[in-house]
Amino acid sequence: MAAQTKAIELYYWPTPNGWKISVMLEELGTPYEVKFVNIGRGEQFEPSFLEISPNNRMPAIIDPDGPDGPPISVFESGAILQYLGRKFGRFYPADERGRVEVDQWLMWQMGGLGPMCGQAHHFRQYAPEQVPYAIERYTNEVNRLYGVMNKRLAECDFLAGDYSIADIACVGWVRPYKNQGQSLDDFPNLKRWFEAIMARPAVERGMAVGQEFRRNLADDKQAQKVLFGQKARN
Repeated sequence: MAAQTKAIELYYWPTPNGWKISVMLEELGTPYEVKFVNIGRGEQFEPSFLEISPNNRMPAIIDPDGPDGPPISVFESGAILQYLGRKFGRFYPADERGRVEVDQWLMWQMGGLGPMCGQAHHFRQYAPEQVPYAIERYTNEVNRLYGVMNKRLAECDFLAGDYSIADIACVGWVRPYKNQGQSLDDFPNLKRWFEAIMARPAVERGMAVGQEFRRNLADDKQAQKVLFGQKARN
């Protein structure tokens, strides 16, 4: 396990993607310092933040104890989880077969569960007008993805066998299941997994970071203007 002599800087806002990294850092028990990035007020577009996260999305980290000494910055939550897993040798197997098992579920979350849940949230809660086709489309797709997890979790306790960064990546996106039009009672294996992970003290601590700033954006038109409908910026 790597020694961490200086605190990792975590650029964060309390969302399912932000929770991935606050939970991981709590699970690792390594020192970190939270740098809040208020995405509803456009702080993700500040030049200093764009230097470490050119996609103007949080989370991002700066590790002052980077590989071979110099600091390193990492953006994209999946890449951060992999980096931390490799560095500390926890929640990410060292052997190639085990790592592939984790990676496929991590990529599944990054390319499927997260985006589809996000679209369900958008059209069910934030869209300025009701679009029945979009609501049905994304609600059904989240339901399908929950079914994939439920089937997998009938075979093992966690997505990749042992508790890993794949579970850390997914649990925050399942947490707002009601906003996605889902019931965990329809997915007993997923429900068992969800309750087990949410009971972990590190998960509880990680999801509590910045909870005082978390609110429903459905009535915050200023935040919606910042978050939705973005186009390229020069």
